[in-house]
Amino acid sequence: MKYRNSITGIVFAILFSFGATNATLVGASPLFEVPSFKEAVASGSLPPIDQRLPAEPLVVEMNGKGMTVGKNGGTLNTLIDKAKSIRYMVVWGYSRLVGYDPDYSLKPDLLKSFVVDEGRIFTFKLRKGHKWSDGHPFTSEDFRYYWEDIANNEDLSPAGPLSDMLVDGKPPVVEFPDEVTIKFTWEKPNPTFLGLLAKSRPPFIYRPAHYLKQFHIKYGDKAKIEEWVEKANVRNWASLHNRNDEMYKNTNIDLPTLQPWVNTTKKTKTRYILNRNPYFHRVDKKGQQLPYIDTVIATVAASKLIPAKAVAGETDLQARGLSFSNIAILKHGEKTSKRYDTHLWPISKSSHLALYPNLNTKDETWRKLLRNTQFRCALSAGIDRKLVNKTLYLGLGRPTGNSVLQSSPLYNQENTHRWSKYDPKFANKLLDEVGLTEKDGEGFRLLPDGRRAEIIVETAGEDPDEVEMLQLVAETWKKIGIKLYPKPSQRDVLRERSYVGETVMTAWSGWDNGTPSAEMSPVELAPTKQDNLAWPKWGQHYETKGKSGEAPDLKAAERLLALYHEWEAASDEAERTKVWKEMLKIHADESFIIGVVSSVRQPVVVWKKLRNVPKKGVYGWDPGSQFGIYRPDQFWIDQ
Repeated sequence: MKYRNSITGIVFAILFSFGATNATLVGASPLFEVPSFKEAVASGSLPPIDQRLPAEPLVVEMNGKGMTVGKNGGTLNTLIDKAKSIRYMVVWGYSRLVGYDPDYSLKPDLLKSFVVDEGRIFTFKLRKGHKWSDGHPFTSEDFRYYWEDIANNEDLSPAGPLSDMLVDGKPPVVEFPDEVTIKFTWEKPNPTFLGLLAKSRPPFIYRPAHYLKQFHIKYGDKAKIEEWVEKANVRNWASLHNRNDEMYKNTNIDLPTLQPWVNTTKKTKTRYILNRNPYFHRVDKKGQQLPYIDTVIATVAASKLIPAKAVAGETDLQARGLSFSNIAILKHGEKTSKRYDTHLWPISKSSHLALYPNLNTKDETWRKLLRNTQFRCALSAGIDRKLVNKTLYLGLGRPTGNSVLQSSPLYNQENTHRWSKYDPKFANKLLDEVGLTEKDGEGFRLLPDGRRAEIIVETAGEDPDEVEMLQLVAETWKKIGIKLYPKPSQRDVLRERSYVGETVMTAWSGWDNGTPSAEMSPVELAPTKQDNLAWPKWGQHYETKGKSGEAPDLKAAERLLALYHEWEAASDEAERTKVWKEMLKIHADESFIIGVVSSVRQPVVVWKKLRNVPKKGVYGWDPGSQFGIYRPDQFWIDQ
């Protein structure tokens, strides 16, 4: 039996007609040549706009609050904290096969349309005449090349296709009926596939075949390839191919792209210049090709200098390198310079600061305690979240446990505040019931083995707020007889220690996706990933299919894993919603992750002449791609 998958809550038959609607709109309004391209078009070095755009481009409607049709032209300056951060232009450009809109609905983007049958058969239609940034056609051949010559080539992909492309360990059957059609068929439903394609770092299941084939031993000139291998000082042709295949890194200026801006600067430590893509597939309703802005200049600056440089007017759009602690200086500079505005967007993580009891710690005494629900809930009730929020965030965050935010359709107030009210009397009662009734001369509880109840909480050392938060928590935990020691470390060290069970507790942020819908994967809520610091060995066991790590042995964790598989097999939104709600309730009841404060504000500095940047936005990685969900190609400079 076939059905239309309700991933966005929109009938896919409507999506199928999306391209036809665009053609009508473009036909009703003449296309206007980009002013900065007129000379090149006149000289014949660049085709005119009607030959550069797809036959049915994506026409954007500018429906958001405060959004206006803009004008082409201008240069946007921004700061990046290190050279490799030029990759964020791919994140912010947010040109994807399908992408989230600001309401977190999935819509076709590079695709003209998509149809999902039985939750396992995905048929993609490309836009006829769509071209890469170098003018070469973007067709199903680019998908075929990726699938057959990269993903399934032992030299380029020794482990085979990405695990995200497998369902029950099996890859799809991929077909290419014609130059604009690609069909993926799995034996079972794959509900995460479309969301995967909309990520900040998508898998790029297509490649510019016409460019990369020259480096592939199957297609290229072997003598030239050997010469290039020697010149590049790499091991073999596969290493050469991989070095040139940098869709996300954004450093190979010869690699064609589908993003709104094209990097023109080779690897540098100072400054990148990105120019508009002449073949970008989006236009506004007046027939102007996007992006509006001609050039983006990304200047490398030490992260500690970015706030001062923002105040000095050296950036036109900035969030990276800025934090809540910079708001005061940014607001002061805003008043004195009158050049920019500082918007405060809530960060979309489920908890900006959270504690992760390591349920897989090697310390047997702590392992037994941390797996006791009452103990974890006592620790949660022993935190004065209002104090943390007021001290660190001027009361602008939300003192809550770790759960989804109010902007999520899955929000439940009871879940959010479960065990999060500061109640030291109740926390002490729970700890007594656990059996920690003995205390030392300073009033700290003693563990069953006679040690003082001292918890070393390790942090990555990247966010000073974490250490300050832990110091505040330490003060309130004194009242329940628990001693806390903060221990700053490094991200890699922290993770490795957690993975092998050396940590007892760590400080991190909550789930990346604090604003999910039922159609988004609840993978973060189940013990499926090693990098979840609450249960790294359980996650490792899942990722390695039982070859390493430990199998979950708590009923609640086992239930979360079973529910995750139920979500994967669900056939409609109602079933997935039911699964999400039960998983969220389990987390609220169990306090596997002890959230402290959420909805902390991210300062976003916006030049007053820059239009279409929302005053009220949400700052997140997945979903959201930071600026990407608001489509920076639609930002424009009011000259």
